[in-house]
This record gives sequence, C-alpha cells and structure tokens, in this order.
Amino acid sequence: MSQPPLLPASAETRKFTRALSKPGTAAELRQSVSEVVRGSVLLAKPKLIEPLDYENVIVQKKTQILNDCLREMLLFPYDDFQTAILRRQGRYVRSTVPINAQQEAQSLFVTECIKTYNSDWHLVNYKYEDYSGEFRQLPNKVAKLDKLPVHVYEVDEEVDKDEDAASLGSQKGGITKHGWLYKGNMNSAISVTMRSFKRRFFHLIQLGDGSYNLNFYKDEKISKEPKGSIFLDSCMGVVQNNKVRRFAFELKMQDKSSYLLAADSEVEMEEWITTLNKILQLNFEAAMQEKRNGDAHEDDEQSKLEGSGSGLDSYMPELAKSTREAEIKLKSESRVKLFYLDPDAQKLDFSSAEPEVKPFEEKFGKRILVKCNDLSFNLQCCVAENEEGPTTNVEPFFVTLSLFDIKYNRKISADFHVDLNHFSVRQMLATTSPSLMNGGRQSSPAPLDILHDAAMQYPKQGIFSVTCPHPDIFLVARIEKVLQGSITHGAEPYMRSSDSSKVAQKVLKNAKQACQRLGQYRMPFAWAARTLFKDASGNLDKNARFSALYKQDSNKLSNEDMLKLLADFRKPEKMAKLPVILGNLDITIDNVSSDFPNYVNSSYIPTKQSETSSKTPVTFEVEEFVPCIPKHTQPYTVYNNHLYVYPKSLKYDSQKSFAKARNIAICIEFKDSDEEDSQPLECIYGRPGGPIFTRRALAVVLHHHQNPEFYDEIKIELPTQLHEKHHLLFTFFHVSCDNSSKGSTKKKDVVETQVGYSWLPLLKDGRVVTSEQHIPVSANLPSGYLGYQELGMGRHCGPEIKWVDGSKPLLKVSTHLVSTVYTQDQHLHNFFQYCQKTESGAQALGSELVKYLKSLHAMEGHVMIAFLPTILNQLFRVLTRATQEEVAVNVTRVIIHVVAQCHEEGLESHLRSYVKYAYKAEPYIASEYKTVHEELTKSMTTILKPSADFLTSNKLLKYSWFFFEVLIKSMAQHLIENSKVKLLRNQRFPASYHHAVETVVNMLMPHITQKFRDNPEASKNANHSLAVFIKRCFTFMDRGFVFKQINNYISCFAPGDPKTLFEYKFEFLRVVCSHEHYIPLNLPMPFAKGRIQRYQDLQLDYALTDEFCRNHFLVGLLLREVGTALQEFREVRLIAISVLKNLLIKHSFDDRYASRSHQARIATLYLPLFGLLIENVQRINVRDVSPFPVNPGSTVKEESLTLPAVNPLVTPQKSGSTLDASLHKDLFGAISGIASPYTNSTPNINSVRNADSRGSLISTDSGNSLPERNSEKSNSLDKHQQSGTLGNSVVRCDKLDQSEIKSLLMCFLYILKSMSDDALFTYWNKASTSELMDFFTISEVCLHQFQYMGKRYIARNQEGLGPIVHDRKSQTLPVSRNRTGMMHARLQQLGSLDNSLTFNHM
Repeated sequence: MSQPPLLPASAETRKFTRALSKPGTAAELRQSVSEVVRGSVLLAKPKLIEPLDYENVIVQKKTQILNDCLREMLLFPYDDFQTAILRRQGRYVRSTVPINAQQEAQSLFVTECIKTYNSDWHLVNYKYEDYSGEFRQLPNKVAKLDKLPVHVYEVDEEVDKDEDAASLGSQKGGITKHGWLYKGNMNSAISVTMRSFKRRFFHLIQLGDGSYNLNFYKDEKISKEPKGSIFLDSCMGVVQNNKVRRFAFELKMQDKSSYLLAADSEVEMEEWITTLNKILQLNFEAAMQEKRNGDAHEDDEQSKLEGSGSGLDSYMPELAKSTREAEIKLKSESRVKLFYLDPDAQKLDFSSAEPEVKPFEEKFGKRILVKCNDLSFNLQCCVAENEEGPTTNVEPFFVTLSLFDIKYNRKISADFHVDLNHFSVRQMLATTSPSLMNGGRQSSPAPLDILHDAAMQYPKQGIFSVTCPHPDIFLVARIEKVLQGSITHGAEPYMRSSDSSKVAQKVLKNAKQACQRLGQYRMPFAWAARTLFKDASGNLDKNARFSALYKQDSNKLSNEDMLKLLADFRKPEKMAKLPVILGNLDITIDNVSSDFPNYVNSSYIPTKQSETSSKTPVTFEVEEFVPCIPKHTQPYTVYNNHLYVYPKSLKYDSQKSFAKARNIAICIEFKDSDEEDSQPLECIYGRPGGPIFTRRALAVVLHHHQNPEFYDEIKIELPTQLHEKHHLLFTFFHVSCDNSSKGSTKKKDVVETQVGYSWLPLLKDGRVVTSEQHIPVSANLPSGYLGYQELGMGRHCGPEIKWVDGSKPLLKVSTHLVSTVYTQDQHLHNFFQYCQKTESGAQALGSELVKYLKSLHAMEGHVMIAFLPTILNQLFRVLTRATQEEVAVNVTRVIIHVVAQCHEEGLESHLRSYVKYAYKAEPYIASEYKTVHEELTKSMTTILKPSADFLTSNKLLKYSWFFFEVLIKSMAQHLIENSKVKLLRNQRFPASYHHAVETVVNMLMPHITQKFRDNPEASKNANHSLAVFIKRCFTFMDRGFVFKQINNYISCFAPGDPKTLFEYKFEFLRVVCSHEHYIPLNLPMPFAKGRIQRYQDLQLDYALTDEFCRNHFLVGLLLREVGTALQEFREVRLIAISVLKNLLIKHSFDDRYASRSHQARIATLYLPLFGLLIENVQRINVRDVSPFPVNPGSTVKEESLTLPAVNPLVTPQKSGSTLDASLHKDLFGAISGIASPYTNSTPNINSVRNADSRGSLISTDSGNSLPERNSEKSNSLDKHQQSGTLGNSVVRCDKLDQSEIKSLLMCFLYILKSMSDDALFTYWNKASTSELMDFFTISEVCLHQFQYMGKRYIARNQEGLGPIVHDRKSQTLPVSRNRTGMMHARLQQLGSLDNSLTFNHM
C-alpha cells in the first residue's frame, strides 16, 4: 500500500525539531514541559463534595418517599439480612461424639473440640445477596439469550446472489407462498378498473421478527429490490371482492385503505385467501399472548397506557384496533435488551465472582475397596471328623492387610483383619474362642445405629483411603496361623509340590491338637504383596495380582524389614531367593462409589446408607495414617480417639529372673488404675470371630526366640478424658508348645507362665506419649506400681519392684495417636491449659498470657489446620475478654499467623468455611467483655501503625479479607442477637466503634497508596477487602457515615496517579457500587425545595453539579471519577468506562427493576453522563466503523488531509480567560504529548483520520469558535457549575479508540432508550444550541459506529486483507423494509450526507 502523504502538522513538527540546537533536546524539552503541565494543571484534585446525611434525609422525606409509586427504589427492605442455623450434616446415623463425652470431658481443649464437632453451622443470610455481584452473577442471568432472529442484508445479498432467494426470505420456517397475481392500482384518487390491474409476481415472506410481508416484483427474479411491499401486520382482514374483476380479493388495512388483488383461477384465489387469513390469525394469537404476558409485569405508572383488547370479538374493528395498539406497545417492550448485544455482556468472565464456600466436611483421599475372597493352600483335605464335607485348608489361617509406602518408607494404614476360614475349619477353634460379648443384645431393643454383632463378626470387605497415591504403594497381606512351633517347621509341609493326603492328615492332626491347646496364640507364617496404583493420579492397577506367598523369616518380621523387602519387590533376582509357600490369595480391588452401601467407619459408627440386618455383610473403613503435612491435612469434623500400640521387640537374652522365657507372648491391656484388683478397660478392638471390644490383646509368638521382634498393631478406643493413672500394661508369658502334658488337669498353668511385666503411663506433661519408648521390665507387679520413682543414689519412692536385668530398658514399644480431641503439640496444649487455669478462677496475668500466645507461632502447621475452628474460636474468645491492649494485639497477631499459614499452604478455603459456617460471636454481656468487631478493629489499627512490625502488617493487608469478613459476621450477629436491628442506624453501634472503623480506614490508606510498588499483592488485596467491608457496612451501619468513609478513601487518590492506583480506585468503586441496594443508596427522587411536587414536573439534573453529587452520592462520585479518568491514558480510560458500562448492564438485567418506569427512574441518575460525553464530543466523533484495529498504513480519506493536526489537549474557555492563553497552554500540552497514548513525537494518524470539519481545534467555517461556544454554554445546562464536570483539569482532544467509543455510546444509548419522553424533551428545551448539536453528533456517531458492513467486510478484516470500499447503498437495512422502513430510509439518508452539510445547513 502507498504511504499516505504527510500531514501539515507533521511537517510543522519536523521544522520545529530541525530548528533545535542539538539532537535530543526535543525529548528533554518535552519531558520538562510535561512535568510543568502535570504539576500545574493535571494534578489538581477534584474538590471534595460532602455526602448528604442519608439517615436524616430519609426521615425528613418520609412522606414523600412513602407516597412515591416506586418507593421500593428508595427504601432498603426490612428483612435485608438474618441469622440462621443450618443443621450439621454428617455421613453417620448419629453424632460421632460418644453419648457421655460432654460430661466426662474436663480439659478445656477436649471440651472445645467436642463443642466444635457437635455444633451446627451459623450463617448470616442476605436476602438480596444474589444482586450484590456483577451483572453476570444476577440470579435471572442464567438463561442464555436465544439466538437473534436472522436478517438478510442487501450488502450480504450482493455477495450471495447465487443463493436461492426464496429460502433466504423465510429464515424461521414460517408460512411462505409465491405466484403471479393481478394488482389493482393502489392510488385511491383513481377508481380501480379492469385496465388498471397489472400482472406482478408476489412473494410472501416472514421477517426475522416474525411478521410477514407480501412483496411484489415485475418478474420472478426476487433477488432484486421489490417494486413494493404490503405489510401484513397492518392488515385487518382478507375478503373476496368480485365487483371489478373475477377471482379478486381485497386486503383491508388498518388505516381504512385496501389493496385489491386478483388470481388466474378460483382455486388460486382461495389458496391465497386461506394462506393470508392463517397469517392474520397467527398474528392475532401472538399479540394476545404477548399482551397476557405483559399484563403481569406492567406497573401502575404504565398501566394507563395498556390496550384493552379482548380475544372474544376479534372481528369487531374497535376491538381489533385496540389489540393492534397493545401489540405495537408490547413488541417495543419485549425487544431484546440493548446490552444483550454488547460483546462484553456475552463474555463468560467470572474473575470477580467469589469462590463457592462449603461447610467443613470429612474428606478422604483416593478410596479403594478391598474385597477378600479366598485363601487356599495346596495342602488340603476334609477336616470334619466323619470326613463328610468340603475339602478345605487343613488348619485355620488369619490374614492381616495394610498399606505400605516405600517412597516415604512408612506404613500408611491401620491393619484390617480378615478370617477367610471355612466354617468347618473355624470349628477347630470353637472351644478356645471367647464367647461373644453382649450376646443377648437382640433381646433388648437395640438402637438403630448399632449394627448386629453377627454382621460384624467376619468382615470380608475393607475400604482403604490414600491421600497421596503413587505407584510405590503396596497392599501387604500377612498370614498367621495357630502357634505350633517354629515357622520353618510349620511351613515345611506347605512347600512340597507333591500333594500327599498323608501329609495333609498328619498336619491336620497336629493342628487340631494345637487349636485345642494354644488356640488363642498366633505365629507368623507367610506374606504377600501387590501394587495398588498405575500412576500418581490414583488410577487403580486392577490387573495386578498378589505375589507368591513368601515364608516369613523370624529375623525379618518388623515393619522396617517389610519395607526393605518391598523395596526389592520389582527385582526378580532378589525375590527369587525367597522361599515360597504353595498357595493362592484371592483379593480384588475396586473403586468406591459415592453411594456405597452398608459400611462403618474406623470407630464402627454406621453410615446413613447402612442396613441393620444381620445378614448383610458390613464393609469396614480402615484408618489412614495421613502424613503430617499441612497441605494434606483437613480440619477435623468428627470425633475420633484411637491409640495404636506397637510392641517392637523384647531383649531377654541376658535376663536371669526366669528359668524359661523363650516362646514369649505379650499380653497388652489398657488400665485406668494400678490397684491390685483393678480390671483392664474393655476398649481394645477385637479380632474377627471375637467380641467387638475386648480387655486384652496378644501379640504373635516366635518359637524359641529370647529376643523376639513383633509387628502387631493393637487398636484402642481411648476414653474421652485421660488422666495420670491411664496406662498400658504389658504382661509377658512363656508359652509351652510341648504338648506332652495334654492330660494334665492344670493345663492352663503349664501352657503359659508369667515372665515379667511392663507399663507405660499414657500422659506425660498432660500430652499422650507417642514417641518410641524403651521401658524396663519388672518380675513382680505390686499395687501402686505407677507410683515408683527413682530418686537417684539407689533410692526410690513407691512400692518395691524387682527389675529384670537390672532395670535395663528391655522392651521397645511405640504408639501412634489418631485423635481429634487430643493434641501432641506442646504449644497448643500449654495455651489451652493456661486458658483453663485462668478461666477457672486464677487471675490471668497479661504478661503470662502473652508468653503463651507468642509460643503459638511455633505451633506445627498440620496441627494448626487440623484444629483450625477450635483454635480460632478460642483466640476470639480470649480477644473479647482481654483487659490489656497488649493481649488483644498478640491474639490478633496469632490469628494473622494462622491465616497466613493457611494461605501459604493453599488452604484458604478452610478459612472461608470457618467464617461463613463455624464462626459464632459469643453472647454479648456488656459488663463482662466486649464484642469481637470492636476489639479486632482496634487491634488491626495498632498493627497497621507505621511503627509496628511491617511483616505482620503486610500479612494483615495481604489476607485482610478474613478479618473484614469476621467483622461483618460479628456485626450482623451482634445486631440480631441483641435486637439492635430495630434501632435507628445511628444508634446501633457505639461512637467508639464508629471511631474504630474510621481509624482503620485511615490507617489502611497510606499502606495502599504508598506501598503498592513494594508490596503490590498486599495493597491490591487490602483495597478489595476494604471495598467489600464498606459495601456490607451499608447493610448494618449509618449510611451517611459509610459515605464519608468512601469519600475519605477516594480523596487519597489523585489525577495523574500511576495506573495501578487507578486500578485500585475503580476496583474499589466497582465493588461498592455493586451493593444490592445501590439504587436506594442513590435516592433517585426529587430534592426540590418547598412543597413536594410530582416527579414528572421536577427539574432534573443534566449536569454534574455539587448538589447532584451530594444528593446522589455514589453515582455522582462514579461519574466524576469516570470524567476525570477520561483525561488520562488509554488503559485508565478503559478501566473507568468498563466499570460504568458494567454497572449499567447490571441495571438493565436486574429483574427487580424490569419495567419501563423503573428503568426510566434509573436513567435519571445517569443524565449527567450526557454532559460528560458532550465535553468529550470531539474525541468520540470518529466515523471509522471498522470493528477491528485499522492498519495505520491504510489509505487516509481525503477529508482528513485538509485538517490541521489534532492537538491532544484543549482547555475549554472559562469566563475571564482568553483564547491566547488557552493556545499558549495548548502549545505546552502539544509539546509535552502528555495526553497521547501513542508515541512521544508523532501524532497518531488514526486519531486524525475520518475526522470531519469539526475535528479541528478551532473551527472557522461554522461560526462555532471556542469563545462563542463557551459563552453559549455558560447560559445553558451547566450554569450552576461554571467549571463543568472536571474542575480545572485540562480537557484532552485526542480521539478515543474504537472500543472506548463503542462502550461510551452503548451507555449513551441505554440512557437515551430508558429515559422517559418528558426527561428527553426537558433536556432538549434546556440545552444550548451547541449542546444540542453535540447531542445529535453523538447520536449520529452511533449510526456510524454500529453500522453493519457485511459478512465479506468482516471476513476480510479477520484475514487482515483490509477494508472493502462500498458505495453508500443501504448496508444496515434488511432486504425488505419493515413497517419502520421509511424512518430507517430517512436516517440512512441523513447519515450518508456529508457531516458539514448535515449540521451547517440545517
């Protein structure tokens, strides 16, 4: 493309540059001038306008408001917010907290935890909250806009001439017909005769809006312009009329005229009459339906305009006429809303939407269903005495399943015990198996939540959970059998491949004897493993099978040894060396569906899907040992209190106290007393076939081992309240495997001999002991053994104890606590303990409490998350009871630390759940303690002081949303629970709280406006959180007070700020203006002095006067800020325009204000926008209609070549100033280039192209020179405010870009469309000539900007081929003109005229 000729302005600039003394001076000069202009003019802040005292005004104008027919637009609803209690929904049939737990609990921490798990959710509901977001979040915005009707435009028709015109005509599949008819002369002045009929081709088509046209042509080429059209919308009836010609029929029109048409035959005539009448009937039915729908929505201001058509006498002309009027009115009202067509309104942008917040719930990792089907060995026979029955394993086997993670080297689940033995094999143990506890339970009425023991006797299915799945997790099965001797001896028969029935019989005989004598003792036998996952996404490896069954090695039994074996699992050469037992373990795995039925959790509490039948097998959830990492931790929601005990090893090779101590069994008991006759507690989880809970558990026995290792896991249900006497008691037995004494009467004595005792107190410093313990073994167990204490120097207190092996720590044991009511964190424990001491009467010392509060910063992250609601509740409780500021500030610091930790771990959703559902302000007792909102606000103020620790204050700013949300909820609960909602707004909160809020807003300002470069994220978050808080304050507080806070805050921003601060300011305004009652806050009502007048008679504000900004505070502030922003850089302008447009879109879509009268009232608030646009008319007046960025190298139209360059700045003349002075300032503005978003030196070609004769700085041709225009303006609309909208700032004159102009024009059109006719006529009457000219200039720019250029034009632009030059033929009209065709044609004619002609020669 050819380079456009240089503009005169460019030549001038170059001459100027050449004349400079040395290169580079131009840039320096421009920079210095820019600074001068900015300093002297642009940085002048708009003056602060004090808002009205809202509460007083609505009291003073109460009568006027109540008499207003749209009073709902002026008043807040009474039921705006309320508190509610939501029942806590769990998975279980009952609460997980044991029935007596609340009474038993004595420690504050346990009590508070139980309270947390038992409490319901406390909500604050805002009735109209759905209306407090962006327009995309409005409740009625869910339904997507139906596809717009398809129109065919001439500009496209020229491209698609080859297409079948008939199909183009009827896009909606409506009725269509075409054919030759004779048309009578339609000039009523000439009587119709046979000769006046002309043969024409008629084509009936349906338009996009559903109406029908009957077009006629000279021939069958209907792709051409029709010779004429009959609009069937205006047709009242079609009747036969044979007076002038045969086969003729008449179309009677609404305006009493008629059309006479004739067919070639009677059949054709009847077809045409039938078709046309069918269309008239459809039109009538549609009109009636629209009218019925419309009646429901119309309000009292508009009802007088309603048509009164009725469908009963549709053939009576009067009724038909009124129906027609109603139809016209309804069609205009049921048009698609203007903003539906705005591209921004169609974007799916939910960036400003708040995240959905759910209550805390029990969450699991990847859940796996493990189904145990069968365990069979090669050695089999029938075990029944009479040898009748199935062939089974020859002895009982017991399987224990658990998960091992070799990547992190740990066992990651509890054990799941399974008994897969056949019934006949189980009978071998029947004599030694303890009888079922609670066997008679069925006789008494069992609670529904207790499952039958029988159903839980022999579990086959378990559900494991894995939080961090990866391929290195194994499901391990350990197989045990009844104690018979050494593992090698017991396994040898099972390792032979030749199946011999003799061997089977021999093994069976030995097994029966062992079961009779040693049935309760187990020995290790074999193990097998399989992988669980294919990948780290948690996809199950269902094809994997269990490995061979490997013989257990008595020297490699521990969990540590198992992890080493698994590490070699994928090395065949290593695994091939392990001895294999011939058999098969059949266990399948599967995913768990969300509605999986009939299972119990790890505490045996049934879920809601459980059945109480004893026949349905129960599935057991197996406890996961979740890694202690914050990101994998969930806040606890259920009561759980389990202790897992692991005896590790016993070193007995040096003991001299007992003669025989080789086959050692350990019996584990949990006791709450060390008295002689005290019983162990029945709280150890039993094994399959036994009772659910038992008093003692036994570890596996290793034959002939003096230093045995163990892998057993004993699971204990801990009591709710632990005390110092609770302890684990280990009793050691030597078990005699020799059965030579089988006839002895003292069998029991011979079978087991006590060979020592050991004990482990459960609490140490008030916390449960969980590290690995090495403890001594005693040969005796005197009463009061827990009291034994070494005093040193060989002395001790307590009873005499005979220690084995000189009281060396011979027993190694470890414990693992899985509890939601006990913490192992020392700092958290100490804090709650101190709180309990001080609450129970001891005087809280401030310094002591501060010490404990400070130590909470060292609390472990995972503990903090797990007990999050309980910790925060306690901290807020301490805050309200604090008597010293130091305590309150330190409490707040801990809360900041907790909140920051949650965010840093990506767990802020837990905080949102806490604030929304769990946080509950304590009942307020004025004499005892204060409110959370007041104390927290004061503490925040202290932390935000410049002298305070900047790290803490940065965290407070960054995560300020949490603190403001707590303030909001505390305020709401305080008002409702203390019945303060009924008070006047200014009496609801004490002056001290108003002062605290004001101070915190003032303290935040410098942090946001001065630290935004150093700490952008914190400043941005604080700005947004403050906006949300202030927005919600409108619901609770004195609204005039809230206005003042907004005013104070906005006043700390200034014109010429960096872009970031403009973003903050408009984000703040966007949030505040999205309040659900934004319209009532702006009081769209008359503020005339004297008596109350009717709304229609009042003087409306068309200019942004101080009075307007005071009375309609928020909208006034927004419009002023948008006006100021229009003088800034493009990015800033875009932000401002977007906020304004999105707010107007919201008004348009808000179903509370759907009627015309509501929309007209809203429009009155935005009338000053006209003035704002007129001030910038030259920047908006761009006739380039390209919807795409235009290539600057494309041809410039000729008009622009005759213009002087557009100066980016022009100062409107104020009274007393001269043109010279203005030009002098403009010269500086031009040199500095401050207002141009383009390059520093060259003016942008696009900003000049297509400008018309009024695009120059000083126009000489139309008499509209600047001094004249301003003298006119001084007598027009803004006579109240000589300075116009923007105070003394410079008005820029560079053109706005395409997207800005279109957005501003959409706002203009919305207000124009919504405002009442009276308001528009009043505006036209009051506006000066120049303002009117500008108004119509803007209207005409709308025609150009929204002109449809055709599909080919759009396609070429998208492909980057450049625009197509069209002639000025109709490009915006459908092929067939509809009933407003004449008006469109006139508008088009106006639009096609040269602009100077249009306006200068009117």
